Amino acid sequence: MVFLFGFLYNKNMNYGRFYSFLYKRFHRYKHVVRLLNKIFTLLMYIVYPLLLMILWDNAFLWKAVLVPSVSFVIVTIIRSKINRLRPYEAWSIRPLIQKDTKGQSMPSRHVFSSVIISMTILYLNKPLGIFFLIVSFLEACIRVIAGLHYVSDVLVGYILGILFGLIYFI
Repeated sequence: MVFLFGFLYNKNMNYGRFYSFLYKRFHRYKHVVRLLNKIFTLLMYIVYPLLLMILWDNAFLWKAVLVPSVSFVIVTIIRSKINRLRPYEAWSIRPLIQKDTKGQSMPSRHVFSSVIISMTILYLNKPLGIFFLIVSFLEACIRVIAGLHYVSDVLVGYILGILFGLIYFI
């Protein structure tokens, strides 16, 4: 854990060394990492449309559609402007989840989407929203463990999701 937090604050640390640390601890559980990634992603794909169906006759529906959509577009534009290489592109690492996506790693749009959906749920139901924010945090961890994003990518995606949620929903 100290190594992880040391990496967050030490910009001179070698990412290859950091990921090697993670890989050694999780490669034997790569099937679990892949499964959790699929479950968390699928969960949000199911929950968000269900939420919109529940809100169909509710005045909050337009916000529940508009805020995530507009903020998703903004994050996509930011990400394309930054166009940061993904860890598996920039370093000689073997990710636990194979992807061929190039660039646009910062911020993690995957994590952002999960968090903005969680914030939408939080607005309507605090305990359920907190549960989904925890799921989003675990999803962010999986994205780093899998070698798909840097810690900073998921951290910025998570923070942007919280900020957009706070700005628009509160």
